[in-house]
Amino acid sequence: MLAAERRDFLLARLRVDGKVVAKDIAAEIGIAEDSIRRDLRDLAAAGLCQRVYGGALPAAPAAADYATRVSVAAESKRRVAAAAVALIEPGSTVLLDGGTTALAVTAALPPDLSATIVTHSPTVAAALVAHPTVDVYLLGGRLFKHSAVACGAAAVEAAGRINADLFFLGVTGVHHRAGLTTGDPDEAAMKRALAARAAETYVLASAEKVGAASPFVVLPLSEVAGVIADVPADDAEVLRLAEIGVPVLR
Repeated sequence: MLAAERRDFLLARLRVDGKVVAKDIAAEIGIAEDSIRRDLRDLAAAGLCQRVYGGALPAAPAAADYATRVSVAAESKRRVAAAAVALIEPGSTVLLDGGTTALAVTAALPPDLSATIVTHSPTVAAALVAHPTVDVYLLGGRLFKHSAVACGAAAVEAAGRINADLFFLGVTGVHHRAGLTTGDPDEAAMKRALAARAAETYVLASAEKVGAASPFVVLPLSEVAGVIADVPADDAEVLRLAEIGVPVLR
């Protein structure tokens, strides 16, 4: 089997099985495991998979730049946003992450909802300017331009002064083995700081994020109240999440 054929084979396995185990694939096609590992390195360098110990997982398409992500799975994000908004009680304090799915949450808020929303996203804050009964608090810090959010020590310190009822967490990957992941270590740290300030954390997971992985772990799945996912109930990754006790809301 030629190298190009092996890579196509590996990508097909990722689509079908949601993972590739280098040792198993090497035995199956009768080739050295080192060759499979080299193929996976090449695929990862091209952004086509996320390498993990022993193999690879599907790469998260949500790791693209902010402008690109606005048009990715827009309808899916709207459905996730609608389910998230249903969890907000009048008078509550909500931490809202940055990103395009969080932006969809702002659009789904009822016009008569009275609540407080705290965010580290200038984009999210600006989208709430016209909402008549939502108080908005914007956390400052170094602007991480990839996701248009504030990160760094100043933002983490500001988050430490907040006590919230809910945190809606945005990630680029939700996977039963890899956990909740994103593409930048500082952004992952900021997300952890926000999750620590909320009584409950729910993950906003549009369809392209479920079953995918990125390099940096935000939280293990055991530390969230649930995943709001726009995927069918019989989706393979949803079933795997259910097996480990992770509630999936729609």
